[in-house]
Amino acid sequence: MELANRVKTLTPSSTLAITAKAKQLKNEGHDVIALGAGEPDFNTPQFIIDAANEAAQNGFTKYTPSGGIPQLKEAIAKKLDRDNDLSYSTDEIIVTTGAKHALYTLFQVLLNRGDEVIVPAPYWVSYPEQVKLAEGKPVVVKAEESNNFKITPEQLEASITDTTKAVIINSPSNPTGMMYSMDELEKIGEICLKHNLLIVSDEIYEQLIYTDDQHVSIAGISEQLKEQTVVVNGVSKSYSMTGWRIGYAAGPKDIIKAMTNLASHSTSNPTSISQYAALAAYSSEKDPGEEMRRTFRERLDTLHELLNEIPGVTCRKPKGAFYLFPNVKEAVRKTGFESTDAWVTALLEEEKVALVPGSGFGFPDNVRLSYAISIDLLKEAAERINRFVVNHQS
Repeated sequence: MELANRVKTLTPSSTLAITAKAKQLKNEGHDVIALGAGEPDFNTPQFIIDAANEAAQNGFTKYTPSGGIPQLKEAIAKKLDRDNDLSYSTDEIIVTTGAKHALYTLFQVLLNRGDEVIVPAPYWVSYPEQVKLAEGKPVVVKAEESNNFKITPEQLEASITDTTKAVIINSPSNPTGMMYSMDELEKIGEICLKHNLLIVSDEIYEQLIYTDDQHVSIAGISEQLKEQTVVVNGVSKSYSMTGWRIGYAAGPKDIIKAMTNLASHSTSNPTSISQYAALAAYSSEKDPGEEMRRTFRERLDTLHELLNEIPGVTCRKPKGAFYLFPNVKEAVRKTGFESTDAWVTALLEEEKVALVPGSGFGFPDNVRLSYAISIDLLKEAAERINRFVVNHQS
């Protein structure tokens, strides 16, 4: 039977593919160092696990409202007010099965065939694919590495057409870890207001910042921008709850209502127990991310220095998330491989180090490394990469 056209153009996730290959090699007994995973290597804080267990024991194991339980939506509203100085009512918030599902549902209710969405590159691998699934057209705008992988207002303006409907802003970014400043977001916001574009603000890494810079939500700059922004976030990264699958979107009521209606016919509701776990996370005055940030900062400093010592590798230092996105173009050239993808494959096969090729993020000269593993393994990985480059140099 022939498959639907909408799935024929999908590109498999490069991050999941490399992770699967690394796990296969590990299962075969190989000493693999996997730097591809996009999740913290910390367990979910105990008080959150306890809240989930208590909810299960108390019988909160049934269907919930499609848009999330009221208590969690209220807690998210308080979080947005506390952390981002944003005021939302509960009918402007939807709880989703992870932030990825929030994005998917948003594009489904927003886009008609041919509508364009501006996707800055490097981009998270699922952005263009989700736009295509909604029959929209991803318009990739390549940021310059010299501008820390951030698009300029001039690039944004030049990319807008009569069919442009939205632009995606991801700060801090996956895969680069770079952040937009208040000034940069103000200028981007002015252009979006001028052209009446919806801003999709993916803020999933907002709590994982390792400098004195403050995270800025573009929705918080002005009331006008808030009315044209959908903020997407969740507990996956900041509370190390990737498997719990709880995200949310906050935005204009009509958009949130449409997303809720669609969710009622797709997922029914986010997992009940996970919602109570997220409720505990957002209701607590504890900051479980402090230890995680301290550890990630140490790993970032160490790995960034080691990567820049490898022949043919240059790496800018990010401010957030838990990724490095080094340029390996010269290393690939010196080692005689035809592409970064081939270089990454050979590295995994020979040295058993799993990286994600930058082609999946729209930047084929780079690779993404996650430093969500121990510092000892990061040092060992850098040593193996260096050995691989040196041994292959012609």
